[in-house]
Amino acid sequence: MDNISSIDKIDRITRIISHPLYQEQYKLLQDAEENRSFCNHTMGHFLDVARIMYIYNLEENAQLSKELIYAAALLHDIGRYEQIVYKTPHHIAGARIAGIILRDCDFSKEDMLRVQNAIAGHREAMEKQDRLSEYLYRADKLSRNCFLCKASSECNWSEEKKNSYISY
Repeated sequence: MDNISSIDKIDRITRIISHPLYQEQYKLLQDAEENRSFCNHTMGHFLDVARIMYIYNLEENAQLSKELIYAAALLHDIGRYEQIVYKTPHHIAGARIAGIILRDCDFSKEDMLRVQNAIAGHREAMEKQDRLSEYLYRADKLSRNCFLCKASSECNWSEEKKNSYISY
């Protein structure tokens, strides 16, 4: 764990979501997905992912900082607008955007790279991922309530990937 106070950590997470680039990309994404029938990429999704990641962290005694968990979760889909409009894969756009925001929020280069790598790798399960990347991948998938989704039959997720029941 680092020696930054809890108040400073909370402040850096608040600074992420208050950052002008984050605000711009988040609003563009919300507008672009306004009429989307599938899972939307809202603050609720981002926070669900963070909280599930934190549960994994506690259950597996991984000792990841809550700040890195929340930074990765809040930023993991921030590149979705670029995917919708410019066809840039969102994990690539998101890692780039996250780098700018994290730098401006005074994250160390090491922490920036960890978060960026987690974002860049959150689309697929990969061997030898670090815990932050692994937890982001798992939590992103688990956060979806496919068993309640009215558009589930039209979704391009495979039946094996869909959350057809409550997992605990």
